[in-house]
Amino acid sequence: MSVPTTPTKRYQDVTRRLAEAARRAGRDPATVNLLAVSKRKPSTMIAQLAQAGQRAFGENYLQEALPKIEELRSLDVGQELGLELEWHFIGRIQSNKTQDIARAFSWVHTVDRLKIAQRLATQRPPDQPPLNVCIEVNLSNEPSKAGIPLPDVVALALQVQALPGLKLRGLMALPAPVDNPQAQASALNPLTTLYKEMNSQGFAFDTLSIGTTHDFEAAISEGATIVRIGTALFGPREPT
Repeated sequence: MSVPTTPTKRYQDVTRRLAEAARRAGRDPATVNLLAVSKRKPSTMIAQLAQAGQRAFGENYLQEALPKIEELRSLDVGQELGLELEWHFIGRIQSNKTQDIARAFSWVHTVDRLKIAQRLATQRPPDQPPLNVCIEVNLSNEPSKAGIPLPDVVALALQVQALPGLKLRGLMALPAPVDNPQAQASALNPLTTLYKEMNSQGFAFDTLSIGTTHDFEAAISEGATIVRIGTALFGPREPT
């Protein structure tokens, strides 16, 4: 099978696969949102996807993201389609970067400390809507990985949802990569189970941010509402 070679063709291929995976899981494809992970990719490629209809873009590195956000805003990308680009921060958060993140982004997927949540809350400009946030969970309990352990999620969520300026939307995770689709789903299952349990306790989450190029179809079968896809849309990234 040939591999699409342009961002627009890759976008069409990914959205098709996303819809097919949702239908296989007995879900409406409209309940799964595509987040295009555009780190280390130029504004020109982001603009191509925007023209194809993609609205939400995820960035990992603040210093790289801010110029792109400003450039694409100045180009009015998306306005002719009647949409505004939506920026999601999906990288590790340093305390000295929270002010710019709180101002420039609509979503933050990687809250794993109360201190970070508090800084985002106080630094969110009052003339902007609440900042949408997810709590990042470390499913494998690896010390080198970001995220909070599963047993600590409820306590942090209670603290975060009480903060003004933030809207706690749900949970996010990046499990260790495995190749077997059943193993991929199994790795995500503890998070989806917790997500359902917390909703039954009254949290009213609507966002489960799981799934990448490697495993997004398995993630959709486990209930993903946002899949974060980079390589399948933009092609392999240059080594750093």
